[in-house]
Amino acid sequence: MVQQTDKQPSVLRSLDWWTIGIYVALLAFGWISVCGASYNYGDTDILSLGTRSGMQIVWIGTSICLGFVLLMLDDRFYDTFAYIIYAVLLLLLFVTIFNPHEIKGSRSWLVLGPLRLQPAEFAKFATALAVSKIMSTYGFNMHRWKDFAVACAVVVLPMLFIIAQKETGSALVYISFFLMFYREGMTGSVLFTGVAMVIYFVVGIRYEDAYLLDTTTSIGKFSVLLLVQIFTSTLVYVYCKNSKHALTILGYAVGITLLAFLFAQFVIPFDIVWVQLVISAALIGFLLYHWLILRFRQYLYIMLFTVGSISFFYSADYVLNNIMEPHQRVRINVLLGLDEDLAGAGYNVHQSEIAIGSGGLKGKGFLNGTQTKLKFVPEQDTDFIFCTVGEEEGFVGSAGVLLLFLALILRLIKMAERQPFKFGRVYGYCVLSIFLFHVFINVGMVLGLTPVIGIPLPFFSYGGSSLWGFTILLFIFLRIDAGRNLIRT
Repeated sequence: MVQQTDKQPSVLRSLDWWTIGIYVALLAFGWISVCGASYNYGDTDILSLGTRSGMQIVWIGTSICLGFVLLMLDDRFYDTFAYIIYAVLLLLLFVTIFNPHEIKGSRSWLVLGPLRLQPAEFAKFATALAVSKIMSTYGFNMHRWKDFAVACAVVVLPMLFIIAQKETGSALVYISFFLMFYREGMTGSVLFTGVAMVIYFVVGIRYEDAYLLDTTTSIGKFSVLLLVQIFTSTLVYVYCKNSKHALTILGYAVGITLLAFLFAQFVIPFDIVWVQLVISAALIGFLLYHWLILRFRQYLYIMLFTVGSISFFYSADYVLNNIMEPHQRVRINVLLGLDEDLAGAGYNVHQSEIAIGSGGLKGKGFLNGTQTKLKFVPEQDTDFIFCTVGEEEGFVGSAGVLLLFLALILRLIKMAERQPFKFGRVYGYCVLSIFLFHVFINVGMVLGLTPVIGIPLPFFSYGGSSLWGFTILLFIFLRIDAGRNLIRT
């Protein structure tokens, strides 16, 4: 129990007011941005409930009230009822799949009279609570595959339900939980594998139809297979501590590939990829042999990485061209520079880049943006709201907003690290990871640096579900943090 004495600090005194100050500042700048993005020339009352800016005030007011209620609850409430909250949100996600109300091609909305909610926005904090509860249980060990698999299952299950609602972007947010897993002891090889897969996909798809000098070899396939071999030798050096085997793998892979290239260039032209596939097969056999002989499991894991890398690369091309929806395929091609399509899939990004660029250093001023006022940028008050910041406030305003988010991220790190219990620390890093993913991807897609996956910018994008979801996520952590100094007996 908690001893309530005069010496113990109250909840309000223990709150991290710096974080609350940053939250209020983000809400204020967010509302100004919604005003700029939704304003029409001739509007006389931006506070009317008939306007987006007026309704955003309602969402902000209810969010602050909701945050206050969350702070009044006992911090142990979130630990005690974590599984129940998670189960309720899973049920809502499942029900939403069969919801007949489809909005903009998505079945992610629950319509209750005049109220429309997106359970996917609230499932983030529920998942964070559940995975924090599991990882804080006695005996949990991240290095035990069984425990790690259970934690992953908690994260993946809501992802599957959200994908079934045709909300791929919202589902991808759950990848951010792996940053928390890494902080809590997940082996770096898992994170490295994820980064490697992204590299394979980008390089392989981007240069698949480009050819190496005068040969018939695809630069994409050639580069990816060579990277697989280099990464494999690096993993042998790092995890097996065997520099001899690492140099042997690297030497044979690079040497034979170079000889094959020279032969194809000056003697008989042929596809060098076939030679690389033979090298890869020999490499897999080499790793399998040493695992069987030395009984050192690291060789088995590295072999699985090699097999998985090659399988992923060849299946990624099939998935892109045969499984993905046409609009998703076009978006990826535009991002990788394979298609321009400025009138189609690339239109949003192109117009947002124009809007941000037109803002210059100091911007055009509040409500003076031409790109946004003339509605050139679709979804400019939701997914693409950052372009309004760039146009009206310029580089200075955009940098200021990013600095505010940076301050929030740094504050969350400090708060997470000072938690006396693992539950609070894990939940704090879940919050941190989700915010970091949203800001990085949203700003990146507005600038044309990341795929357009349709996720909101925290506290800026218009909408109640998004704002409530982020507020709940943050204020639960603020309440948990406020209880860190209580004496419990």
